[in-house]
Amino acid sequence: MGTSNKVVARVRRHKRVRKAIFGSPDRPRLSVYRSLNHVYAQIIDDLSGKTLVASSSLNQADVVKEGSKSDLAKWVGEDIARLAKDKNIGAVVFDRGGYLYHGRVKALAEAARAGGLIF
Repeated sequence: MGTSNKVVARVRRHKRVRKAIFGSPDRPRLSVYRSLNHVYAQIIDDLSGKTLVASSSLNQADVVKEGSKSDLAKWVGEDIARLAKDKNIGAVVFDRGGYLYHGRVKALAEAARAGGLIF
């Protein structure tokens, strides 16, 4: 089976967005990936090519047993903000990964902002 048109279109949108977004050491990139059941977020320094902080809903499924996938995304947003604060990261560039700023992506972003990240 080949890759679906939806995935190809998202990757094309992501490449187009990534032309303008670049994470520097003083303002790294907050990248979001959304799978069918989970959401992943990582803060990346593109200059060195290193992931500084990462969080996902894989290990939070035990914490939030009931609720929607948006609730899990909100938890990941709060967690990534807390981990970033521990590493003294205050401002980031948001990379929505070619997804619409809606639903789980929006929930994660708003929770990260509420947690203290600036973007």
